[in-house]
Amino acid sequence: MAEAVANVARRVNATVEEGSDTLDLSNCKLMSFPDGVFKVLRSVSDSIRVITLADNEMKSISSKLFSTFTQLRELDLRGNVLTKLPATVGEMEHLTSINLANNSFSIFPDKLTEIATLERINLQGNSITEIPVEKLTDMRALKWLNVKSNPLDPNTQSALQSPHGFETEC
Repeated sequence: MAEAVANVARRVNATVEEGSDTLDLSNCKLMSFPDGVFKVLRSVSDSIRVITLADNEMKSISSKLFSTFTQLRELDLRGNVLTKLPATVGEMEHLTSINLANNSFSIFPDKLTEIATLERINLQGNSITEIPVEKLTDMRALKWLNVKSNPLDPNTQSALQSPHGFETEC
């Protein structure tokens, strides 16, 4: 446990000291985003563009993540045990890519369809049966959707085969 905490502290401090636009806390055994990280990164939160929290044990994401890192462009949450996202994800004005592969979603995170800048959504390896294809089609920026290895119902599979403005992997 102490080693995991030290690892997170090292990575956060490196982000601050280097003035990096990327925070990588992947493989840190995190069950949630540490509150202390918000305090340490407060002075540089506007410059953080990429956050990687992949391959942890996170069951939920705090809405504070989205209200603190408002300039976020890419968010990688693959390989956790997430079942939902906070409503505040829909307020992200600059997010272009979100990776939610290999989590525990059974319902498509509908708030993603409210992000006008979102170009890439990866939901591979979840338990989603239905996708809001009409809402996704209305997303002008969307270029790529990956829903491979989900138990999609036949109607959803059929709708995803129809032509639309984004590439689909299912």
